[in-house]
Amino acid sequence: MTGMLARYDALIEAGELRPDADQRAAAERLDALQRQLEKGGGETPGFLGKLLGRQPERPRGVYMWGGVGRGKSMLMDLFVATLDIEAKRRVHFHEFMLEVDRMIGEERKRESGDPIAPVAARLGAGIRCLAFDEMVVANTADAAIMSRLFTALIRDEGVTVVTTSNRPPRDLYKDGLNRSLFLPFIDLVLAELDVLPLNGPTDYRLDRLGDLDTWHTPLGEEATAQVREAFFRLTDYAPEDAEHVPSGELALGGGRVLTVPKDLKGVAVFSFKRLCGENRGAADYLAIAHAYHTVIVVGIPVLGPEKRNEALRFVKLIDALYENGVKLFATAAAEPQALHSEGGGLFEFDRTVSRLMEMQSDEYMARGHGSGG
Repeated sequence: MTGMLARYDALIEAGELRPDADQRAAAERLDALQRQLEKGGGETPGFLGKLLGRQPERPRGVYMWGGVGRGKSMLMDLFVATLDIEAKRRVHFHEFMLEVDRMIGEERKRESGDPIAPVAARLGAGIRCLAFDEMVVANTADAAIMSRLFTALIRDEGVTVVTTSNRPPRDLYKDGLNRSLFLPFIDLVLAELDVLPLNGPTDYRLDRLGDLDTWHTPLGEEATAQVREAFFRLTDYAPEDAEHVPSGELALGGGRVLTVPKDLKGVAVFSFKRLCGENRGAADYLAIAHAYHTVIVVGIPVLGPEKRNEALRFVKLIDALYENGVKLFATAAAEPQALHSEGGGLFEFDRTVSRLMEMQSDEYMARGHGSGG
């Protein structure tokens, strides 16, 4: 099997990738990790081996972080595909934590005490390398158990972790409820994984969007198909598996949680009704803007006098997205300038129209997440 670095160089030579110093450094580190894992035989020692103390070498893991489109998923694809061992697993982080929640529930039914150790043992069985897409922590329950869970996985079960994230370790679960419970996990990451930034100025994923527009009108099947295409280009999720796109939950503070119908790789899909038809304030929209680099909103209606409250919330939503450099894709009943009909007296909407127009520009789309106007 061709190794990670050789495969990466071949893609550069073929013109499928551009030379990139950060990517090259990450590819070299992942190639070295491959050789360490393959040298160890790639298999777990089994019960007898553990009993006799014969643990395989556990190389340091890798934590790759950077903004959208920097090539993290591409590098992870190459690493896992070229890693010549059987004892490997790749999984989206959100799906993994749902699996953990289910296993913890099963262990608690057995009344076997602290469920973390047996859950870690089950997850680590037969695995030497665990690879995650998009490590992000959005709820208190996950934050509270991650330090103990991953300490057991890495130090007790001998699993090497490789992960991608949009954020550096110190920014994970930033401003989250009871974050003090999560801080030991950050210390664990810094102790056990090499942190590699991929945070240069080029957003390669924009190339995939091509000439795909961000605002689609009128409402209907064609508009829906366009934002669906944007979602799949941004997340690398197979269109034929659309019904299995994972959902998510976003902590809003005060014990409130927002269900995200489609939540993958920093891209969230919402209905207008969910975001603006319910009683929400600016803090809710800021939570969304901080958590996702791209938001897709479907079903935006014309905002007549009878929808004044919805229009006010929409203004707050767009302000939060714009000020945080979030990319917006939408299906709407009208173009931005015709979205708010007369009679509502909503002066603030003029600014919203201006921002919606700017958010469709190449200059805005090239901004990094978190950068305002």
